[in-house]
Amino acid sequence: QVQLVESGGGLVQAGDSLRLSCAASGRTFNRAIMAWFRQAPGKEREFVAHITWSGVSTYYKESVKGRFTISRDNAKNTVYLQMNSLKPEDTAVYYCAQAGLTAGNYYTPSAYAYWGLGIQVTVSS
Repeated sequence: QVQLVESGGGLVQAGDSLRLSCAASGRTFNRAIMAWFRQAPGKEREFVAHITWSGVSTYYKESVKGRFTISRDNAKNTVYLQMNSLKPEDTAVYYCAQAGLTAGNYYTPSAYAYWGLGIQVTVSS
């Protein structure tokens, strides 16, 4: 059974940084693609970033490129999202997700079998 627990969210000002962490249980973490999604009030859940099992390849939503960095530590079963130069439009609940065994479109929620409960990130102007 896989469980994902996010931490590190909070209220910050525009231009500040935050680092989100996602601790995963289960034995499949180090073979799985991991991702971060976010959902703002009244909007659909959207892709933010994902990382391959080895950590070699990373992919980002266009609007966060150059500001956000996804990384992972397979020894700690943890994936991170470093967020710099935060903007008010980054305000959302951020979710950690682990992909299922079947290959899919990793830019969409349907490719992910396991989800954390989410953590709030609020950026004030």
